[in-house]
Formats: sequence, structure tokens, C-alpha cells
Amino acid sequence: MSGGKRKGQTLEEFLDEAVTNIRADRAITSALLTDLVQEMKVSGSSLSVNQQCGLIASKYVETLQRSNEQLVKISAILQKDSNKSAGLSQNEKDEIFDLIKNSEDE
Repeated sequence: MSGGKRKGQTLEEFLDEAVTNIRADRAITSALLTDLVQEMKVSGSSLSVNQQCGLIASKYVETLQRSNEQLVKISAILQKDSNKSAGLSQNEKDEIFDLIKNSEDE
């Protein structure tokens, strides 16, 4: 991610920037991993090359895993933020209460 939260930047702008950076990092890592797998296929059964490539591939996969975790955390933040504005108005609560009360009276 590029830098910290800049002055005047809203949470939504900051999260949008983070998601953009995560997606870019994922694209680069996926491309590198694809290239590495191709290199492993070309090298055939060379044990030392495959061992080195395997270590590098595991690092790429770890990077993808961390970006998944970051996206989940960002999703949770956005969900939490959207839940603050979600909910029933007092009028809606009163209507539901009236419906329940009327159904109990019947």
C-alpha cells in the first residue's frame, strides 16, 4: 500500500486505495507465479531448480493469502460501516410493533 492515510482522505477513499493496491499486487503476484510454474515445466525434473522454484512459489502463494486476508478485513470494515446506517426507523419499529400487537389480539 502506498503510504498511510493522507490528511483529508475519507475512510472510504482510503479503503478504495487499499483495494486498488491489493488488486495490483495480486495481479503482479499471479503473473509471477504463472511464469514460475512455466519455468518449472521447462526445467523438467531438475531437483535443485524445482526446489528453488518451489520456495519462491510458496512465497508468492503467501502473498496471495495475505491479500485475501486484507480484503476480508476491508470487507468487514465496510460491512460494519454500512450496518451503522442500516436499521429500522422509529416509524418502522412502531408499525412492526402494531402488526405484532394486532396479530396477538386476533
